[in-house]
Order: sequence, then structure tokens, then C-alpha cells
Amino acid sequence: MSKYGDLIKKARETKPESQKTSEPDNQITINTENQSSDLAEQEQMVNLCVKVPISQRRYWMSKAKEQGITVTSVIVEALIQKFGEPENQGTKKP
Repeated sequence: MSKYGDLIKKARETKPESQKTSEPDNQITINTENQSSDLAEQEQMVNLCVKVPISQRRYWMSKAKEQGITVTSVIVEALIQKFGEPENQGTKKP
């Protein structure tokens, strides 16, 4: 094996002592027991693409940012107001 191949193999076999194996203090661990049941209840999210003039998009994005909301939430709210929600399911807030 080449010189570099030996170094790579050795590096993969041993863990450097200088690296920490513990999680950072701000790392949030997730309880996996509840996670599997939550995934079954969530509906898959998909994209909804709408072509608009760039000047309007810029204006709407700036207004939404000023108000601390997302354009997505405004669009979803407008669609629900216009067409309602499906009878047998509620929508998830983005």
C-alpha cells in the first residue's frame, strides 16, 4: 500500500484523543420513542409553486418581514379562507 494509504487506514482505525466524543452543551437530544408516533400523524409537506412578477415578490417579501410573518403563512391562510380545508383532515401550520 502507498504511504498515504497507510496513513488513511491508520487514521480510520484510531480515534484521535484530542477530539471530544460528548455532545455540545447546546445540543438537544430527541426522544426517539415519541418521534415514531409523531411521524405517523404528520402529513407529507410538498411545494406549491406560483410565478409572480419579481417586483411584487420583493414587495410582498419585505412587507411580510416587516410584520414578522412568512409569505407561506399568508398564502396558506388565503387558500384556506377561499377554499376551506378538507373535511377529514386539518392542516399543519408551516
